[in-house]
Amino acid sequence: MQTQTTGLLRETAVRDFDRARKRAAMRQFFARVRGRSDDLLSYDDVHDQLGGESSIKHGLQEIPLDAIVGSVGRYQDFTREFLPKRDSDEERWVGVKTAIDQMKGMPPIELYQINDAYFVADGNHRVSIARQLGASSITAYVTEVKTRVPLSMDDDPREVIRKSRFRRFLEQTNIDHLRSTSDLSMTFVGQYQMMLDQIELYHRKLQEEETEVPYDEAVTGWYDTVYLPIVKLIRQQGLLRNFPSRTEADIYAFLYDHQEDLEEQLGWDVDVEAAVENLAERGSRSKRAARRIWQAITPLPLEEGPEPGKWRKKQVAKHRENHLFADILVALTGDDTDINLLNRVIKLAKHDHDRLLGLHVVKKKSEIDSEHVQKIKERFDAYCAEAGLVGEFAVEVGSVDAALIKRAAWVDLVVVGMTHPPDGRPLTRLGHGLTILTQRCPRPVLIIPDGADIEPCGSILLPYDGSRKADEALFVAAYFMSRRPRKLTVVTVHTDQTDRDDLEAAKEYLEKRGIKATYIFKEKGDRSIADCVLETAVDTDADMLIVGGYGFRPMLHLVLGSAIDQILRELKRPIFICR
Repeated sequence: MQTQTTGLLRETAVRDFDRARKRAAMRQFFARVRGRSDDLLSYDDVHDQLGGESSIKHGLQEIPLDAIVGSVGRYQDFTREFLPKRDSDEERWVGVKTAIDQMKGMPPIELYQINDAYFVADGNHRVSIARQLGASSITAYVTEVKTRVPLSMDDDPREVIRKSRFRRFLEQTNIDHLRSTSDLSMTFVGQYQMMLDQIELYHRKLQEEETEVPYDEAVTGWYDTVYLPIVKLIRQQGLLRNFPSRTEADIYAFLYDHQEDLEEQLGWDVDVEAAVENLAERGSRSKRAARRIWQAITPLPLEEGPEPGKWRKKQVAKHRENHLFADILVALTGDDTDINLLNRVIKLAKHDHDRLLGLHVVKKKSEIDSEHVQKIKERFDAYCAEAGLVGEFAVEVGSVDAALIKRAAWVDLVVVGMTHPPDGRPLTRLGHGLTILTQRCPRPVLIIPDGADIEPCGSILLPYDGSRKADEALFVAAYFMSRRPRKLTVVTVHTDQTDRDDLEAAKEYLEKRGIKATYIFKEKGDRSIADCVLETAVDTDADMLIVGGYGFRPMLHLVLGSAIDQILRELKRPIFICR
């Protein structure tokens, strides 16, 4: 009777093996089609590649079968699900299956543990049979092995190779011991060399200052002063939400490639902070899709500009309140007006040694390398060199306003000259380049009329009506006054929307910052707001106006016009327009 039972159990085991072999063949076929690995991991390879350091015996435990991902000696005999891959394995598999069925139980197996992944030291067939029986766990004697780089139960052979490169990076830098909370794991495995190059460069710079600097000191210095500040920017921008399958170190490495691409496109240096902001913007797919749809149905001049106050929030977040305009974009036309414009901008830039970014726009690509453009560049470079300022020159193809709006994202201030201000006709006003620029530019715009001067110690007039854009102008005026004290006049024109409370609010803001100013409350009467502002500018001998941007939405501006348009036409003074 026992022999008959054994025979039936063996026949059942043979059929189970045949089914398992067919499933294994199908799994291997689909894995090849998908370009994925269905192989078990080799314990010896993983141990060597991840840097096995020590082991601890934990005794008998219940282990999830899904967590067993490799084998010590038989990793080529089974699929990742422990399906048998070889017909020659039938006798052994069937014998073990029959013995288990006869005993109505399964002896414990032996496993090595690396993090949450397990490897079979003894009992490969028992694992295979347990999985075919539908068990969820198995009893095992477990020896935990510590490695320098962690392993996950989901890692495949390619992932192990990637992690082996991370281990080599750790062995070279010792960063995991020098900074125990660091995590520089990457999926971009080729970028570890970039990090090593950065550390080496940092080391050489330290040695230029001191004769002997330990390499460990260069590693921690690079991590603390180069890597970590950028990772903090990545966290602030929430970039990992846009790239969920990547690590912080991935984004760090990608940023440097992205920064180089941007510099190649723009033709000037781009700082890492700007590259982070651009990457965050590009990573938001929904925003990009919405923007494309809006641009497809909206004529360019009627497009809304950025939200008021966005630029200021970024500057405050970067702690830039003491140097708002480090990078200044100057639009160069190529005629004699450039000389006057550059002279005036250099006056502004020399005080803080700001960087000037010259931009000339051509209509056709063939004009980029023309002699005319080369002369513009030479003149710009000469003026910057004479003033002791860093200057970079670039050329764009297209419309001037579109090019300036595009590049404004990389600077703090856009400066343009004005020969022909917007006139009073609605359609002409709508299509005027300055109108488009000041409506849509994401940065403040300084407009310098032809012949106007920038007087560093002159007086400023700030028209203030309590609006959000006027608050931005108040912020900029306070900045100028804190850097270079001069005469400041704040004027509020009484209308249905403004009263003395608005003027008092501006006064309170400035007095809290220790800034003295003259405050004027003007009755509008039958005059326009622009007339009141122009009158005050003459009375106070203002050298520059700082104003909030266009108050109307583009469609209303088309119909009603703007006080700014009238001021641009009639006042030959620099006008600083804030958003």
